[in-house]
Amino acid sequence: MQEYTRAQLALRNGQDRDEIWVAYKGEIYDVTKSRLWRRGQHYEHWAGQDLTHELQDAPHTAYVFDKFSVVGILKK
Repeated sequence: MQEYTRAQLALRNGQDRDEIWVAYKGEIYDVTKSRLWRRGQHYEHWAGQDLTHELQDAPHTAYVFDKFSVVGILKK
């Protein structure tokens, strides 16, 4: 699986490029097709970032990522 740096992930924010990606626990998910991530924003969360620590405040669990494809691994 392709590895991406945080800088490469940041470009997939829905504004710099068409892709809308977020990372969670080291995996990068493509959320482009989600109506909830239009324009790269989902409530107070922004695409192109690692959302691992932010998920604890969300009204849903990590299972929300099950419906999205993993497109890469976040490089450490």
